[in-house]
Amino acid sequence: MRGLGLIQEGNILRAAAVLFGKREFLETVMPQCLLRVARFRGTDRSEFLDNRQFTGNAFVLLESAMRFLLDTIPIASHFEPGRIERIDKPLYPPLAVREALANALCHRDYAMGGGSIGLAIYDDRLEVTSIGPLHFGITPDDLFEPHESRPWNPMIARVFYRRGIIEEWGRGTIKMAEWVTSAGLPHPEIEEHLDCVTVRFWNPEYTPSKYDDHDLTEQQAAVLAILRESGGAMALRHIRTALGNQTDERRLRKDLILLKDKGLVKLSGMGKGRGALWKPV
Repeated sequence: MRGLGLIQEGNILRAAAVLFGKREFLETVMPQCLLRVARFRGTDRSEFLDNRQFTGNAFVLLESAMRFLLDTIPIASHFEPGRIERIDKPLYPPLAVREALANALCHRDYAMGGGSIGLAIYDDRLEVTSIGPLHFGITPDDLFEPHESRPWNPMIARVFYRRGIIEEWGRGTIKMAEWVTSAGLPHPEIEEHLDCVTVRFWNPEYTPSKYDDHDLTEQQAAVLAILRESGGAMALRHIRTALGNQTDERRLRKDLILLKDKGLVKLSGMGKGRGALWKPV
């Protein structure tokens, strides 16, 4: 660690813990060494398909994120004439996502105790988010043009460079964009908002469903998801049970009526002794 500049005057620097700390130490002393990964149904955060958290040093977090990515994103397979082996092509180029994750780990603000790195996969996009703003007057647009490399955590960036994970000369985000466009995807986006930086990759194969254009509350979206997954019609009491029996029945009834007015659900089975049954349109 002395050779890497991670010890000064006999003191181990924070960068050393970020790079090489053990999980047990980081969980109590540096809980900001955290990775959150999730796969959502649809285009918002109303419904999880998968949700995990990992604590560890930067190398562990990068490996965990890439494993989740390859286990989660769709894979397109095809055969080419003259080749026996099947060719698998992930929807999002792994090298481009890896670059975004490595940049997030190098440039995020580790002084913020509640921070984390986020990898979120939606039906229409993939997002990598890190805590902390862009520094040194750099804007998101600057990152896709030739620019000087000025990492916020230069010691972490130096170790990642020696390991062959990142470029040191400010070409990482440019190469990321090249990988994405070469794969036939739209140009990636970088957004700075509320002391967070998000890298966004768009899914060109996504087709919006009729539910995406409606402004729904979290509960209304959850009710829609329950009805779609049921494969049939459901009584109000069964919907309430599926929501956890904590939902006010009057509010649930109002939500169903609103969904009906929006043309997203309909009533059926109004026979005697059976009550109303709700089903998606």
